[in-house]
Amino acid sequence: HSQSPEGFLAGCHGIVVVMPRGPKSAKGLLLSSVRSKDPVIFLEPKSLYRAAIEDVPDAEYEIPLGKAEILHEGTDVTVVGWGAQLRTLAKACHIAQNKYGISTELIDLRTILPWDVQTIEKSVKKTGKLIIS
Repeated sequence: HSQSPEGFLAGCHGIVVVMPRGPKSAKGLLLSSVRSKDPVIFLEPKSLYRAAIEDVPDAEYEIPLGKAEILHEGTDVTVVGWGAQLRTLAKACHIAQNKYGISTELIDLRTILPWDVQTIEKSVKKTGKLIIS
């Protein structure tokens, strides 16, 4: 786990810890991080440089820090992840739906600290189950 410092950093109160899932979210989260009045640690998974291909708008945009994004709505189980692992989680959710009929709600945490308790709590109240990757 030496390549995953976010667990350690999540215990460091007073900082914001951010990890994007791809180039598009990286730009918006980076701009928000630079403009934040709080100290921010911005983690970039190296695998994003090779694996993620997205069209990134030229215009400036910010993604709010501390706000998760629901990537796929579902009813049976909530799946929460962040960073590069979301590519694998999306594939797993797709298999769960097509092969086993399990409807998954996939959530990108985006900001590990502070994390979006409201979005996760609302989803878990709906599905009754939670998997954290």
